[in-house]
Amino acid sequence: MSDTARIPAIVLGGTGYVSGELLRLLTAHPHFDLAGVLSDSQPGEPVANAFRHLAPVLGELKFSAQAQIEALLAGLPRVAIFGAAPHGVSAALIDALLARAEAAGVDAHVVDISADFRYRSADAYTAVYRHAHGAPARLAQFICAVPEHLARAPTRHVAHPGCFSTATLLACVPLLALDLVEPTLFVAGVTGSTGSGRKPVEGTHHPQRHSDFYAYNPLAHRHTPEIAACAQLASGVAAEFAFVPHSGPFARGIHVTVQAMLKTPRSGDEVLGAFRDFYRGAPFVQVDAGAPHVKDVAASNYARLTAAANGRTVAVTCVVDNLNKGAAGGAVQWMNRLFGLPETAGLTAPAAGWT
Repeated sequence: MSDTARIPAIVLGGTGYVSGELLRLLTAHPHFDLAGVLSDSQPGEPVANAFRHLAPVLGELKFSAQAQIEALLAGLPRVAIFGAAPHGVSAALIDALLARAEAAGVDAHVVDISADFRYRSADAYTAVYRHAHGAPARLAQFICAVPEHLARAPTRHVAHPGCFSTATLLACVPLLALDLVEPTLFVAGVTGSTGSGRKPVEGTHHPQRHSDFYAYNPLAHRHTPEIAACAQLASGVAAEFAFVPHSGPFARGIHVTVQAMLKTPRSGDEVLGAFRDFYRGAPFVQVDAGAPHVKDVAASNYARLTAAANGRTVAVTCVVDNLNKGAAGGAVQWMNRLFGLPETAGLTAPAAGWT
């Protein structure tokens, strides 16, 4: 693709950690040009004020209000829209922008990172989030999955699963799709503090989080129904998930361990072989016999997995970066696909290490 064919990109909800990661990826992307960043709380303010580490690449770019983004949309032939607004806000915002794009004949694709389009029905969404969906008529236009589990998106727009969900799905879908396990899976996941967002709360306050480790919302986390729905879509198997999330004393990363009962006893090598075959051709999934570390993937779009088996028990471990593979990077990976670009474009930088 020539520089003259570069695709304008717009980021919605521009001041959070995920937005910052999107900006970092998009400013270095070979095919997308950052055209606008929406923030109704800071319109007219320099984007670099919110993300000082990105100041060298953001230049004089300023946050835009919704009306400015809508006016910008109307003058573009095509656009990539990345939704990083909070759940409960994202749906109505995306609905308004898509209506504007449709009226102007703009070729628009959306990848939403919030939870607003992860469910197939408004009732399923409301059951989890306890408020009405902001754009129920748009739900059929979105599919929710990690890129590795769908050869192509059957819809025009995509909802990227959450970070816990991404790691869990990468670990469990091969087990279910290959009919290796009984359909009851036990998941223990650990997240870094950036997973709680930019607004300071007790769980992310450094004196509370530092050198500590604890579970929260055991067997009642809001991502559990999302995991079950996405796993069934990807594998064809309706499974039950018992999920216990934990807060870890690090900033970036997700570490998930999935345990289940094998239908037939298998060795660890056999399970590893099955995973290698399943993810053959998936450029961002690395299957290895060694234990994956969060620092192996921090600040990258890569996932690392391993598996162990003992008799009929199997344990699969997966690590991803919550802000990248679990959010912004996975969204860019999907958008690459939606526009027919190389899936790996702008995403091949390795982990930072020693974060």
